[in-house]
Amino acid sequence: MITLYGFGRVHPKVIGETRDLRVLWALEELGLRYRVHPLDHTGGEFDSPAFAAISPFNQAPVIDDDGVIIAETGAILLYLAEKAGALPADAAGRAAIVQWCFAALTSVEPPVATIQLIGGGGLPAGSDEQQAALVAWTRRLFAGLERRLEGRTWIAADEFSVADILLATVLREIRQTALLGDYPRLRAFYVRALARPAWQRTLERYAERLGVTVADIP
Repeated sequence: MITLYGFGRVHPKVIGETRDLRVLWALEELGLRYRVHPLDHTGGEFDSPAFAAISPFNQAPVIDDDGVIIAETGAILLYLAEKAGALPADAAGRAAIVQWCFAALTSVEPPVATIQLIGGGGLPAGSDEQQAALVAWTRRLFAGLERRLEGRTWIAADEFSVADILLATVLREIRQTALLGDYPRLRAFYVRALARPAWQRTLERYAERLGVTVADIP
């Protein structure tokens, strides 16, 4: 059985923002058997020698699949999709999934995560020029996603994939801004993805683990 090392206790401000949600969603979508090993982030468990031995940067999530230990959400989701037989058989189809996983994490997430951190007080806002440049960077990427989604339901393939999980959860970081509203296809993709039953189950299991209700997750 797959063991997911995730958050068991966190600062209330980041409930619903932790990246183990991405792995939980993939496990629910793919129907793989798993259990969660909850870690107390506020109590210092992330800094323990035992966790450092399996997590290069003392970060969650990490999975242990009967001795196969993997960190980093993109690598984890691709591994799970492979294990579940959910990657296309043809090279072009597989490459498209990999490409859009990388696009979500290495192109789209940096400016989006920065906007989230500034909005939450985790980073200084910077000058007006810096803020404008950050928004322009994000808009350029969102415009590319909007073009990609013309005539498409999902970002990488005809069927929902782990690339959609990564992109939707990256977009979720900026859900409380008005930026998504300027890109109707991208906004519709986001709403469609988060309406999936597996995402709803993910939120329920996550909320139960952290001792909150789904309504408490912003």
